[in-house]
Amino acid sequence: MEKLIDPGTTADILKKFDFHFQKRYGQNFLIDENVLYKIIDAARITKDDFVLEVGPGIGTMTQALSEAAGRVMAVEIDKNLIPVLEYTLKDRSNVTIVNEDIMKLNIRAVAEEYNGGRPIKVAANLPYYITTPVIMYLFEAHVPLESITVMVQKEVADRMKASPGGKDYGALSVAVQHYSVPEAVGLVPPNCFIPRPKVTSQVINLRMDLTEDEKRVRKVKDEEKMFDLVKAAFGQRRKTLVNAVLNSGSFDVTRLQLEGFLKNMGLDASVRGEKLSPQQFIELSEYLP
Repeated sequence: MEKLIDPGTTADILKKFDFHFQKRYGQNFLIDENVLYKIIDAARITKDDFVLEVGPGIGTMTQALSEAAGRVMAVEIDKNLIPVLEYTLKDRSNVTIVNEDIMKLNIRAVAEEYNGGRPIKVAANLPYYITTPVIMYLFEAHVPLESITVMVQKEVADRMKASPGGKDYGALSVAVQHYSVPEAVGLVPPNCFIPRPKVTSQVINLRMDLTEDEKRVRKVKDEEKMFDLVKAAFGQRRKTLVNAVLNSGSFDVTRLQLEGFLKNMGLDASVRGEKLSPQQFIELSEYLP
């Protein structure tokens, strides 16, 4: 099978299968080879890797992944694309095609069956509407992941890697930086896709094979409580952290206690949640009852 990254080949395949883009799935197929290999290079994929690809489309990135990785599982939610994938990937013996919603897939069982329980890598050109839910699902499932390398809307990538105090810093920033080390790789303009999206994309690598020091600063006694605190802090961004937490009703704590906890951390009682680092959210959560 010829390379699908060629725009003409992509158009021929779509015509052959009379495929119509499904707006509800946010489908935009990559047609730029430089971007394709930028994703693979960012993920540092080798023949020792098992790669889980989310949303393979017609198999464009899957072809390249199958050449770089030991094994690839391509998970596609659109049943209309399964015959296309079976055709475009018929000569790729190391590829498994699964028609499933990634958020219903037991990824831990997949890692156990296909990779002996060892950490896997995720690669994806994610539809914009589901980027955050998918990434949070991967994080919160606590499955053995080495990295997640995705192409997302630039504004989402900006939020993932934002620093405390910046306009883009929020709950997503804290979550991504709690579970991983994000690294933006490169911008992807709309003309790299069929059909063209209305926004610029960005490739971002979320490294999850943390060092011992990186694990130590992320260690938290009660992760659920910590994220309840994050949710409260950013639920009312314009309020002080103290007022946002008290208004949330999620914690049995007084204003005086909260102000005391912040003082112990060297923070002013009027501080807003957007000023706290992920590690400071952990520290404050462990003061809370």
